[in-house]
Amino acid sequence: MPLLTALLEPDDRTAAVTAPEQTLSRHQLLERAAALAGDLIGLPMIAVHAVPGVETVVAITAALLAGVPAVPVPPDAGPVERGHQLRDSGAAAILSDDPAAAGGTGLLVLPVTRTARDSAVPPEPPPDRPALVLYTSGTTGPPKGVVLSRAAIAADLDALAAAWQWTAGDTLVHGLPLYHVHGLVLGVLGPLRLGCRLVHTGRPTPQAYAAAGGTLYFGVPTVWSRVCAAPDAARRLRAARLLVSGSAALPVPVFDDLVALTGQAPVERYGMTETLITVSARADGERRPGHVGRPVDGVQTRLVDDAGAPVAPDGSTIGHLQVRGATLFDGYLRGGRAEPDLRDGGWYATGDVAAIDPDGWHRIVGRASTDLIKTGGFRVGAGEVEDALLSHPEVREAAVVGTPHPDLGEQITAYVVAGAVTEGELIAYVADRLAAHKRPRVVHRVDALPRNALGKVQKSRLTGSRA
Repeated sequence: MPLLTALLEPDDRTAAVTAPEQTLSRHQLLERAAALAGDLIGLPMIAVHAVPGVETVVAITAALLAGVPAVPVPPDAGPVERGHQLRDSGAAAILSDDPAAAGGTGLLVLPVTRTARDSAVPPEPPPDRPALVLYTSGTTGPPKGVVLSRAAIAADLDALAAAWQWTAGDTLVHGLPLYHVHGLVLGVLGPLRLGCRLVHTGRPTPQAYAAAGGTLYFGVPTVWSRVCAAPDAARRLRAARLLVSGSAALPVPVFDDLVALTGQAPVERYGMTETLITVSARADGERRPGHVGRPVDGVQTRLVDDAGAPVAPDGSTIGHLQVRGATLFDGYLRGGRAEPDLRDGGWYATGDVAAIDPDGWHRIVGRASTDLIKTGGFRVGAGEVEDALLSHPEVREAAVVGTPHPDLGEQITAYVVAGAVTEGELIAYVADRLAAHKRPRVVHRVDALPRNALGKVQKSRLTGSRA
């Protein structure tokens, strides 16, 4: 089955992609992408200036039709980031209607928008052919190129279609960046494989979401928090079939607010660039605040301790999360080739810590490097403390980290954006709701939490952000 199954349906003139600047039918999108694909065949790699909107959809589609791996480059990437991605990937050119998209690297810029011409659709590439190279930052060194095959993407989209009852009858709405798994793989390739209409709002504002009239909405926690802060817009989402949250943990207070305002609990899911989406709640099943569901079809998970021994799925014991299955990446791009980073038996160590309930439901604690705090002999998940802080009516944002302590090893340290409440009151508030050892020892007030493009808090930058 072709990766972009629905796009290749004969002469389909129904709307496929709507963005603020224009709407393309499936027939128009295929015509434009096929014409561009003819100029890409045979290239080793092509970069895409991933601006929000139809231009990027056409460019990515053309690369996939041509069987050329695409490297989406953030439009706001600084010169160092852009230069690293273009050089490290070995991209032969960058697709963009902006002549300056190469950012001074000297790379050839190929226009996306051009005079339409009749072009044959190239033959479907083999399923094991790399489709995308997505750059993701690790804890050390420059960002690494994650090589994702056509087969892995197809397997993940089909698994999510089953979990979310996602069909051609849906209208998917989102305004997420088009250079990550959430906005690009799920948010663009999903509709082109499954046949539903895509409405990209340009920016994910509550007003734009409310006006779109979708059945299926994608958002990150920051988006859903802003939707809840605009009650009139939130109530207009009551007609939607499914609200999906991902890319970071959804705070429980936001979950509860969405239920109150929209009449439905959001579906949470978990994944990462290297694995795509591996765990999710289902459209026809339970949604638990603070949990992300069970493994999707074709995926297995397990927890191990620091020594690699199995951790019991008892719902409370925290372990290192490993996954394996059809959705995993081929490896990191090194020297023009994908080098696998898998454990014995095909397991991938996610770097995240989690707890798994006896019935298989997963609760993601966070990154082992920043969200698992070892304090006074206890292991505390930062997310649990953050949710307790966020339940205080004066706290708008919260992030918790472990900082060095001479006696405890690490102390729980909180950073909050808050109104009229003292640090001591917040410490006592958490102590009243959680075990005493889980309370913050220190609370810093900040004007805002540092976040990336997907709304994830960048905890490594917190120590320099005090107000």
